[in-house]
Amino acid sequence: MTSYPTSTCVHVATVALVGAVLGIALRAPAVVGWCGALLVGLALARAVTLLSVARIRAAGFEMLWTASGRTVQLSRGASIELDTEIRNRDSLAARFDHLRVVASPGLAVDVDVCAGEVPAGGSIAVKVRVQALRVGYHGIHSLSLELRGAPGLFEVPLSFANPFGVEVIPARAGRQLRLPSGGGQGANSHAGRAGKGRGDGSEFRELRDYLPGDPFRRVAWKASARRGKLLVRQFDWERRDDIWLVLDASVEHWAGEVGLAPLDGAIELISGLARRHLGVGDRVGLVVLAGRELVSIAPDHGPGHFGRLMAALIAHTDVRSADRCAWDEARLALEVAEHIRPLDPMASLHFRRRRMDRMLRRVARVVQQRAPFERPVPYGRSAADASLRHYAACFGLNLPTRSEPDGGRAFQVMASCLNGLALRTRRREAAIHIVAPAPRADDWRLIKTALRSLRSRGLSLRWSFFPPAVVAGTTHAPDRSERSAVVARAVLGREALAESVARRQLRRLGVAVVNLTRQRGARPEATDRPVSRAEERVS
Repeated sequence: MTSYPTSTCVHVATVALVGAVLGIALRAPAVVGWCGALLVGLALARAVTLLSVARIRAAGFEMLWTASGRTVQLSRGASIELDTEIRNRDSLAARFDHLRVVASPGLAVDVDVCAGEVPAGGSIAVKVRVQALRVGYHGIHSLSLELRGAPGLFEVPLSFANPFGVEVIPARAGRQLRLPSGGGQGANSHAGRAGKGRGDGSEFRELRDYLPGDPFRRVAWKASARRGKLLVRQFDWERRDDIWLVLDASVEHWAGEVGLAPLDGAIELISGLARRHLGVGDRVGLVVLAGRELVSIAPDHGPGHFGRLMAALIAHTDVRSADRCAWDEARLALEVAEHIRPLDPMASLHFRRRRMDRMLRRVARVVQQRAPFERPVPYGRSAADASLRHYAACFGLNLPTRSEPDGGRAFQVMASCLNGLALRTRRREAAIHIVAPAPRADDWRLIKTALRSLRSRGLSLRWSFFPPAVVAGTTHAPDRSERSAVVARAVLGREALAESVARRQLRRLGVAVVNLTRQRGARPEATDRPVSRAEERVS
């Protein structure tokens, strides 16, 4: 255990040292003896503090979550209060100070109790307020405090290693994911409100004149007899579209303030589009790409499919994979060893002694027994690297984003994905909605051919821009300086020019551009040409 002096202890030690120096200078033995006694008393107080804290820990000083499970689901921007108890099984009261929560930066966490005393053989209730800032799997790793011994001159930092997981889903998906999926209400929930088109169906539309080629079974004989000419019945058939949602999740779009990064808004947009189209009965597919294709889900319908789309969107936009993270295997092993130390001290000991094989076996055991999440193994450059990243994913550890941007590789992967969609999509009612930044001059040659191929097949295309990381990081800063404001205006002007050029290029290719810089809940408005019926259903 490590002890630290309190402010009172520092003041007493300062007075004792100054008094001892003055006593020696003035040749006053009584003053020197009195100041020396103060220093000896501080040493005894430190020893008593260590003994009392060791006794409290041996008797049982623990923190327990009162919730039934170890995970909770929150919508982005929502808040929740978690109840926890700090129990003291010793016969002496335990005083503490500076109670705080160690959690992922994707969560804003606070406690209602900062200091207090746990009575002997009793407990105190602590409420932990959690606000979700960013979509993903985040962890509350521990509660830390400084425990004070009997004299109160020294404090010993303690940490309660009791992991708790918070799954943050998009705000626009929260209500949809909580809908019941069984019984009478969910049995036909995939039907939705489908669009209508002329053809063979069960709903009568109108009477029209007979045309060569119309089947005689459609002839309305009584109406034809009354009007003196052949009339046929026209029916409506339910028309459902295949909607592909394509998201550019390059690592540079995570830059900026937590919750205000470009990719935060893009994920909300994709989830809102998916919920809207599934609600009207469309079949929705998802493609998430960056420097490589991260995930591809075939179009389907129903509330169960919506859950699969949101799970893939949350899991595959994070930066825990080796090609999206700034930490290599050695740096990640150091972080995992520090996190696992209170959970399994032997694993941390194996790391210090460079026994990585034994440490990895301990890591796998701790993941199985203590991890709040069950996550698939992320991409790693080796088996050991993948095991460490799996630990980080299951415990909700925050990993830094790679500093090198994906750049033009994302548009190269996008061109390949669009060519694949052109071959896989055979229905003319299909539409593709791309959420990506404005292409640069070098990117046009990569995607122009793919967009033309899709338009030649009769597919409807839409493109939505979202601002780059520099703009999001500067425009949302409430206390930005004059220099940062000038930089923000310059970047905004450059991006506006790039989007204007991209809008004209996309218009020539037959792609409708949707302006998404709007308030929440507003409907997107096309800024280019009139759109077809399939494109209207995208919005």
